[in-house]
Amino acid sequence: MNSTSRRKARKYALQALYAWKTSGNDINLIKLQFLQEKNMHCVDVIYFKKIILGVVKNYNYIDKKIKPYLSRTSKQVDPIEKTILRIAFYELLIRNDIPYKVLINEGIELAKIFGAQDSHKFINGVLDKAASKIKKNIND
Repeated sequence: MNSTSRRKARKYALQALYAWKTSGNDINLIKLQFLQEKNMHCVDVIYFKKIILGVVKNYNYIDKKIKPYLSRTSKQVDPIEKTILRIAFYELLIRNDIPYKVLINEGIELAKIFGAQDSHKFINGVLDKAASKIKKNIND
């Protein structure tokens, strides 16, 4: 699959994970609803499912890893920003096949689409600090 289909997978995964956290509904029902109701023609559906499963399965671990890079408390972070960070940290920590520059760029793009006016700056700052430190620790 190409980068456009992966970008769309991230976009839908963000929406599904946000719906999961805000509604409290079962993630499998939300995922099924997306697969049935959204135009998934040009979406990397396998990656969409992997993001959702990966974030949900590693939810506490991911949140723990995000916390040191935040310039504010976790409760002060907007739910959309938090979801973008969870997806990016899933890719950073668990998906070693995703270059860190790609995941930073994808996080910024999601923030520009779904976040508040300056969300992309916040996302960039957190991911830039985290990626350089985490990737260095992985490579050491």
